[in-house]
Amino acid sequence: MKVKSTQAKIGDWIFVLLCVIISIICVVPMVNLAAKSLSGTEFLIRHDVYLWPKGFNLDAYKTVLADAKYQRAFIWTAVLTLICTLLSLTMTALCAYPLIFPGLKGRGVINVFITITMFFNAGTIPNYLLMNDLGLLENPLVLIIPSCLSVYNMIIMRSFFYGIPDSLRESAEIDGASFVQILMKIYIPLSKPVFASLALFYAVGRWNGYGDALMYIKTNKQYFPLQLLLYNILNNVNAVEVAAQEGFNQPGLKDSLKCATVMFATVPILLIYPWLQRYFIAGVTMGAVKE
Repeated sequence: MKVKSTQAKIGDWIFVLLCVIISIICVVPMVNLAAKSLSGTEFLIRHDVYLWPKGFNLDAYKTVLADAKYQRAFIWTAVLTLICTLLSLTMTALCAYPLIFPGLKGRGVINVFITITMFFNAGTIPNYLLMNDLGLLENPLVLIIPSCLSVYNMIIMRSFFYGIPDSLRESAEIDGASFVQILMKIYIPLSKPVFASLALFYAVGRWNGYGDALMYIKTNKQYFPLQLLLYNILNNVNAVEVAAQEGFNQPGLKDSLKCATVMFATVPILLIYPWLQRYFIAGVTMGAVKE
């Protein structure tokens, strides 16, 4: 058994220390939000809450969960995230799969054109005009169609497909399997890690997204995703009429409701990660190094 040198051990400890520091930087703000959302208003008024709730109560969460607009936005965002994730995985697989075949005519040109879209964009105004010409403004499809494929994620999946032995595909072709059958019965079953990883990427991106809804949906509030609702509330909290309507005009309760609203929008997507964690590292690393 090889014994690590003193320098290697010091390097390991430095790496561990950096990881701990970064973890603390990421976790402390969430813990502070959770503590404030569970604390009594008198402690919040005195700014006496840091990492542990004081005057524990669930009033802020009861207010948020009982509000119809939060319930509607939560359900719509969950449905939207599910639809976008499934559609995006389908589109990603259908785009990546043909590009692994050496005999595909124009494969190099297609790869170049697809890669160019990662670095060049028409811009905000042309995109808005395009959505308008397509009749997608104020339409829920504007939250689904334009972002249904990520080139970066497609490259990860394509690289993962490259890592699957060609002999499996060739054996299936000899047995008379079609390209679709090969994809469904060989590539997809063997690619669970990369599908789980990309599902997490797509789901988190859609759940946390609000920019497209902010730009393309103005009047149809029933299609506001949860993050846009949260953005509007926190962005307009200084307006007297909005603050009164949302319950932010009461001292102490303002901070409690704001924190509870943020936690309400953040915790659900955080709960998904542990279920996909075992696939996450394998999916990203294997898809990133094989070409």
